[in-house]
Amino acid sequence: MAGAKSSRRRFLKAGAAALAAPALWPFRAHAQEGNFGIRIEPYVGYGQETDEGIDVNQWYTGWVQDGKGRIHKVNMEMLDPVYRRQLVNFRHNEQPGTIIIDPSQHFLYSTREGNTAIRYGVGTGREGFSWSGQASVGRKAEWPDWHPPKEMLLRQPELPAMMPGGPDNPLGSRAMYLYQGNRDTLFRIHGTKEPWTIGTNISSGCIRLLNEEIADLYLRTPVGTRVVVM
Repeated sequence: MAGAKSSRRRFLKAGAAALAAPALWPFRAHAQEGNFGIRIEPYVGYGQETDEGIDVNQWYTGWVQDGKGRIHKVNMEMLDPVYRRQLVNFRHNEQPGTIIIDPSQHFLYSTREGNTAIRYGVGTGREGFSWSGQASVGRKAEWPDWHPPKEMLLRQPELPAMMPGGPDNPLGSRAMYLYQGNRDTLFRIHGTKEPWTIGTNISSGCIRLLNEEIADLYLRTPVGTRVVVM
């Protein structure tokens, strides 16, 4: 299983520059290779070699046109209720609108006033690709193009230098790019066409939401929003 624990694996460790504002803790990233450990794979489950056993048709109930792409509506009966978008009580000391991510619980919180938040279920980094720290949303894109990192192109020269945005793109319907100051961390909050991966450690470090959920969060989140990863 892609998220299985392994005590024998070795990991490289890389850190990003601290934010100009005082940080609660330093930004940390664990990676197998590359500066920030980004290995976004254009395969099922971001490196999961097969979707054997997954009946895709059971996961979708239709679709809606969304710009140049179609957002397939997820059958929420297939998703664990805890990972459905919901308003929750959530004690925090952040400005409303701040995004707080708890990878261990597979939750992303968009904070609100009165110690409440909108909680989304997410897929997070598998072992060796976890990270924590602070950043901000440096830019956003709808149906973003995907540019494989140079490390990946060296390993897989058959990959395109760029994959146009659309339903088959690994970044899904929306992407929010995390920066520290003017520096792109290469980490993203983005959509996925694989709803069965929500609530799992499956990604290469990025945070994935259902395509309809990232579209909702995208509207709530302006550029400059603070992001805290626990």
